[in-house]
Amino acid sequence: MSQLDLVVRSRRTVTPEGERAAAVAVRGEKIVGLHDYAAPLDAAEDIDLRDLALLPGLVDTHVHVNEPGRTHWEGFASATRAAAAGGVTTIVDMPLNSLPPTVSVEALEAKLRAARGQCRVDVGFWGGAVPGNVKELAPLHERGVYGFKCFMSPSGVDEFPPLEGGELRQALAEIAGFGGLMVVHAEDPALLREPAGPTYPEFLESRPGASERSAVQRVVELARETGARVHILHVSSADCLDVLEAAQAGGVAVTAETCPHYLTLVAEEVPEGVTAYKCCPPIRSEANRDLLWDGLARGVLSCVVSDHSPSPADLKVPDFAAAWGGIASLQLGLAAVWTEASRRGYGLGDVVRWMSANPAALADISGKGGIKPGNDADLVAFDPAADNPVDAARLHHKNPVTPYHGRVLKGAVLTTWLRGRPVDGEPHGRFLPVDQHTLGEQ
Repeated sequence: MSQLDLVVRSRRTVTPEGERAAAVAVRGEKIVGLHDYAAPLDAAEDIDLRDLALLPGLVDTHVHVNEPGRTHWEGFASATRAAAAGGVTTIVDMPLNSLPPTVSVEALEAKLRAARGQCRVDVGFWGGAVPGNVKELAPLHERGVYGFKCFMSPSGVDEFPPLEGGELRQALAEIAGFGGLMVVHAEDPALLREPAGPTYPEFLESRPGASERSAVQRVVELARETGARVHILHVSSADCLDVLEAAQAGGVAVTAETCPHYLTLVAEEVPEGVTAYKCCPPIRSEANRDLLWDGLARGVLSCVVSDHSPSPADLKVPDFAAAWGGIASLQLGLAAVWTEASRRGYGLGDVVRWMSANPAALADISGKGGIKPGNDADLVAFDPAADNPVDAARLHHKNPVTPYHGRVLKGAVLTTWLRGRPVDGEPHGRFLPVDQHTLGEQ
């Protein structure tokens, strides 16, 4: 009998210590060793990628799956299939736009029932912090959610209202008491307004960078006051960077993320009426994009995650004031970021840090985020030089709507392994950490 179940060799294995030629040894579901590339190893299966890259599975901590309740927007089967096709082996589901939203243990249980048997990658869950549910936060934490999401401005769905004033302080104090994490959609509603018309410039003007900066300042103040650990979601405006950097230097427990669309797309190139580009906060200028990349390089922004927020095509009407706001990109995030990162001189190790190691650390997801012994054997064979033309109709997302349609990205995922098994057959994802049973089991 073979000593190992799987060996994957690559001259470009991306490890926490850097890119190297290596043979990754897998027994059962775990990585049990990193060896010299040509080391003789006794394995049931031995795969040599040669000069193709071997990455750890990506960890996307910002995904709106929408099931149950809005499963026609996206669901666990389609979302996790798309994730695997894009090299993502772990997602953390947002508490909205499902019905019910995940604001109680009962609602979480409803989501678990809906997801069971469908997931091709591992799935964790955020809880929601909304007015009136502060007593639900500790039970949700004990049940295994990774933290709590709140809005400071309207979310777009009535069943998930924002926390205002004292409610946000109260929720943060409660979460600090049990050592939890609050992740915040930070836009100041006092600085938002209705778009003056249907065009993208009018929509962009209605959600200024000052709104993000003001909200981030408020979150930092409350985090300092309550001792809560906070994370700023989907930073689109470079106006926030100095506030975040000063808070981090001053010992406030605040981190922040940005998204592929803010790093790759720019307002100057948004086509008229193509509302696949609409998201909140919005895609901003090319100069702003350059500053976000600088914030990543300095570590002010630590994570790059999708904020995959899909909708049916009929909600993307050609009017930026009326269309649903959300970008569908779960399958495309790695290629989109690598396209721009490689152009700017960054390496695969940088992309892995932003899209795998740091998101896993943010949510404290054990066994994920790096190719090292003891971790789950979540691996991705990636061709960094391949052309990757995007056809929305060929993606695994439930609805063929994406601003990347027609673009040629750089880099293609060839194979994804989840805990040592290729993601190509029956679903074998797991709930993390709320339920360690395999989702394929009924």
